This record gives sequence, structure tokens and C-alpha cells, in this order.
Amino acid sequence: MVTLDITDETFEAEVIEKSSEVIVVVDLWAPWCGPCKTLGPIIEGVIDATDGKVILAKVNIDENPAIGQAFKVQSIPAVYALKDGAVVNGFMGALPVHEIQAFIDALLPSQDEQALEQLIAAGDEASLRLALQMEPANEETIGVLGELLVADGRPGEALALIDRIPENDRTRKIAATARLGEAQTDDYDTQLTALLDSVKADDDARQKFVDILELMGAEDPRTSDYRRKLTTRLY
Repeated sequence: MVTLDITDETFEAEVIEKSSEVIVVVDLWAPWCGPCKTLGPIIEGVIDATDGKVILAKVNIDENPAIGQAFKVQSIPAVYALKDGAVVNGFMGALPVHEIQAFIDALLPSQDEQALEQLIAAGDEASLRLALQMEPANEETIGVLGELLVADGRPGEALALIDRIPENDRTRKIAATARLGEAQTDDYDTQLTALLDSVKADDDARQKFVDILELMGAEDPRTSDYRRKLTTRLY
């Protein structure tokens, strides 16, 4: 069983950050708390049965008061479930085993959700197409399939696919890669400089300029400089 003893110092890494990988259930307790001693073994057993899909983080609030303050705990035992850094459910008091089981079951993906995850993880086109049939607007499926289509030389299909969902960082990069196609090169400075004189009057030139900046990424120190140059030419 994966059970973590959490302190004020390890809470960020072992609970907040860890919850982006797996559901973390935080059990706030204290040695003097009778109901905590009743709840502890029950919740440990239920979480153990998830085979690692959920992990338990136990916090002695007497020794780690900052965590109790963060959760604004009024009484213990108090239990909170975290996913992607946010609390998604919780309860207070020593609940009976069937209620704890229901609490944990509600955190786990359904059979359909598990099947979808497996298809996305497979990563081949046939599996991803099946995943799309199950959930046509799933952003992860569309992102993975869009990247696959671009790599396979089918930019038109990729662009049509990503139109199904709102634009995000991933789809912008997919679109830029699809539109630039074989014209991509590492010599971005030469291309951007050549395009600058045309960006105001030529829509295609402006789109190509923006697409190159997208592929360069915000972490490239040249990107912000070229964005300023683009703004100056346009306005």
C-alpha cells in the first residue's frame, strides 16, 4: 500500500504536485483523536484495494499545523481528495466502511474512462479513432491524433480535426506545423526578416510569420522581439 506521512515541508511536493499524477487522499488526524483511530485502518484498507490508483497521505495536524490551516479544518478526522492540485471531494468524521468505499469509488475512472485512457495510451491511429468515437471532443485524443497526422504528412486532416475543440497551446503548435509543412527550417531569423516587409498587406505572409513564432515558442528569447517587430509593422 502506498501511504505517505506528510509534513508541512513535504506537502507541496508529495500532495499538490503528486496529485497531477495520481489521486491523493489526505487524512488529517491527531494522536488524541479517537474517531481518527477508527477511520484510519478503514480508509487504508479501501485505498489499498485500488492497487495504486489512489494514494493515501496522512497528516498529523498537531505536528503540521500549516496543513490544517490550509484546509481550514474545524474538526478531525477530515479527509480530502486532490486531483491536479485541487480538492475534488472530502468529508469529516469517521464514516462507515460502505460510505468510505463509495467516496473512493467516486474518485476512480469509470470503465469507459479507463478504456478511453488505454486507447489514447496505445497511440496508434486506429486506437485514437476509436477513442474519438467514444468522446469526439476529447482534447487529449485530438492532440495526440493531430500530431500523428502532421507527422504522417496529412496536414489538412490535422487542421480539420483540431477545429473540433477550442484553440489551446497544443493545437496552435499543431496548426503551425501543419501549415508550414516542409517549409520548416531552423533558419527562423532569415525567414522572419524576409517576411516582415509583407506582413501588413499579405495575409499568408502574416500567418506564416505567426506560425514560425509559434514553433519557436515563448521560451526562445527571439520570440518576444519578433512579436514587437510584427506589432510595429501592423500598427
